Amino acid sequence: MSALTEIKSEGDWNKHSASFPPTTLQIIYFKADWAAPCKQMTTVLETLASSYPVTDPPTTSWICMDAEEVIDVSDNFNVTAVPFLVLRRGEQVLETVSGSDATKVRTAIEKHANSSSTGGVNGTSITPSSSTTGAKSFSTHAPTQQEPATAPEFSSGEVKEDKEALHKRLSSLVKAAPVMLFMKGTPSAPQCGFSRQLVALLRENSVKYGFFNILADDEVRQGLKEFADWPTFPQLWVEGELVGGLDIVKEELSNDPEFLKPFSVAKTHNAPVKESPLPEAA
Repeated sequence: MSALTEIKSEGDWNKHSASFPPTTLQIIYFKADWAAPCKQMTTVLETLASSYPVTDPPTTSWICMDAEEVIDVSDNFNVTAVPFLVLRRGEQVLETVSGSDATKVRTAIEKHANSSSTGGVNGTSITPSSSTTGAKSFSTHAPTQQEPATAPEFSSGEVKEDKEALHKRLSSLVKAAPVMLFMKGTPSAPQCGFSRQLVALLRENSVKYGFFNILADDEVRQGLKEFADWPTFPQLWVEGELVGGLDIVKEELSNDPEFLKPFSVAKTHNAPVKESPLPEAA
């Protein structure tokens, strides 16, 4: 029986993907250990894999990768949320499934495992670096160390706090700037692909924002999940209200391209500044 194999580096991924004939159905699963839905999906895929025989040449290949450990691979497949499943043969992506709907995942795998090895969905070929929605990959817009600082950093050392004090602190933090980004790493050195893409999105829209590196303070990292009722990062807050993660921000901008314009650098030059200046970095 087949098994779900974990790949931990881009190099291992390249070797693995090149080792199969174009007839092999590749089931590529992107996950994150901190995301509870991924634990359920891992169990689902392990069970599904065990029901497929090992053949020569292989008819199926089952792998999983931590989306934050193989950022370039995640960006290449336009992974913006986990769990995320990619089904492909050779270099042709047949279908992607986002979310933890086990029935949807099983149906997609069975459909392509039993289908012809030629042609994509409805005969359309989809390359990994593009998407049917025209979504842009922001990997080429990643900030560098040479870029000027556009956002002061709000971070502190690890401090044990009771729940009431922590929530009071979080209430202040989410309002520390009109636009606040809680991310993994800093704008010049993001520590996950989702954070990197959201930083690029803000910069593309010339948004002036503050940020907090949640990796520098585990009290905030864990507390904000409950405070916001939002379990994942990055999180974008506007005027003290949670907008959401990368996919939600993209959706807001798609529905209203002017969504972040009131907070752009160009806007603040041409209109009175209503909010207080950003506090200095800690």
